[in-house]
Amino acid sequence: MILAKVVGNVVATKKNDTLVGYKLMVVQPVNADLTINGNQKVAADYVGAGIGEYVLVGTGSSVRVEDQRKNSTVDMAIIGIIDEVLV
Repeated sequence: MILAKVVGNVVATKKNDTLVGYKLMVVQPVNADLTINGNQKVAADYVGAGIGEYVLVGTGSSVRVEDQRKNSTVDMAIIGIIDEVLV
């Protein structure tokens, strides 16, 4: 899992049918001290996150585990909204 900050939205008027209904967000990976760590990515939003929120991002086949998502083309998804990071 990856810590990230939501920094933008992606508008896609045409997309794979398995992505219909998912909001796509631009996320910026961050370190535990919330400093930038790496390049921005696009993630499907499973939890209703908003711009400016820190989130937990899952990657790979683990984000497609639920039956309704098993045939999805999603490779990265926001799976939690972070309230606090303690290090």
